[in-house]
Amino acid sequence: MVIALGITLSGEKVILGFLQTGTENERVCSEFLHSLLERGLRIDKALLCIIDGAKGLHKAIEGVFGSFALIQRCQGHKRENVVSYLPKSQQVPWRRKLQVAYEKPTYAEAKEALPHCRKELRLINASAVTSLDEGREETLTLHRLGLFSALGASLKTTNCLESLLAQVARRTGKVCRWRHSDQKQRWVASALLDIEPKLRRIKGYRHLPTLRAALQREIPGKESISTDCVA
Repeated sequence: MVIALGITLSGEKVILGFLQTGTENERVCSEFLHSLLERGLRIDKALLCIIDGAKGLHKAIEGVFGSFALIQRCQGHKRENVVSYLPKSQQVPWRRKLQVAYEKPTYAEAKEALPHCRKELRLINASAVTSLDEGREETLTLHRLGLFSALGASLKTTNCLESLLAQVARRTGKVCRWRHSDQKQRWVASALLDIEPKLRRIKGYRHLPTLRAALQREIPGKESISTDCVA
């Protein structure tokens, strides 16, 4: 099940929709995003899309949302992708080094710290360097917008969605026999309806209007306008 989670301007988490699929390729993800638009999702006001780096979803966002969306690649997924190329004995120290680099408060500092990691990592594993380079700039979107210190705790990773998925799993994990698709979708929908009212506002939500303004400055030819959903 692919689930889309939105965050309103006041920080509340809203379930936007879900899709049952066997793959997350561009076509499937594009149809899912189009279905969200058909149900009323506004994109003309600017969006920040936080994703794990799946290529199909990335292409779908670019194709469906275009210049109205900026992508923040999950720093946690990027870090784990990089260290997965290393021997287990080196994973813990490198996980720490990358974390320190990503935690730099400003874009300039993070841009300087990551190449230092890259230079050292290049002597150890060139494949890990390739992984670090892929999409690296998109892992620094919040840094570039000047809002990492204010909103990084909530929006630098996909943890908001991962937490939601864990809650769904606790409600569906004991089902031993899934008879058909309708049963699966009803269980997921029921779980999400039960969970949504209990979701807490994100940390730093008071800075979301500033994020909205920063996103709108990125939209070519757009004036300052309001938005219904920023993530």
